[in-house]
Amino acid sequence: MATRAEITQLLAEVRQGEPGAVDQLFSAIYQELRVLARRQLHRRRPGQTMDTHALVHEAYLKLVGQLASEWNDRAHFLAVAAVAMRHILVDDARRRASQKRGANAPVVTLDHSKQGGVSVDTAELIALDQALTALSAANERLGKLVELRFFGGLTIQEAATILDISERTAKREWRKARAFLYRALYGEETSS
Repeated sequence: MATRAEITQLLAEVRQGEPGAVDQLFSAIYQELRVLARRQLHRRRPGQTMDTHALVHEAYLKLVGQLASEWNDRAHFLAVAAVAMRHILVDDARRRASQKRGANAPVVTLDHSKQGGVSVDTAELIALDQALTALSAANERLGKLVELRFFGGLTIQEAATILDISERTAKREWRKARAFLYRALYGEETSS
């Protein structure tokens, strides 16, 4: 696995248009992208139509089209990748939800691993995306914080660094964002 410094150097080479830098970057960070993808997929119910490998490669294709982006460092790149994965999963969920025929047909997936964790079904994923979109419209920084933490798996400290805010502010805003999303999803007040 590549070090943070090596990833930052590869990101700089990508920004400068160095030939082969994109392939080197993805090769160096592939395992971390798999961890991100696995985290994203852990939240979904069995029968999902996308496996870790497919999600990483879909994200790769989406990110290659964004090479003009300013990826500052490893954490920023992983945050962008997490957002890309979120969009891919939400699009997949919407596509499956909109199918009128064959909705009850069994789903065959290539990923046979047993995965635990919190599961989120198609309707919940779409509702979460809508709530996150509403949060971002109300307060863009809160929406970005949720993307970085929930979808990117970043720590409060890493998210605070990317957002250029203090860790204390990030913690306060994380509580505020979670409360907003809880109300949007369940229509109730939280106790925290």
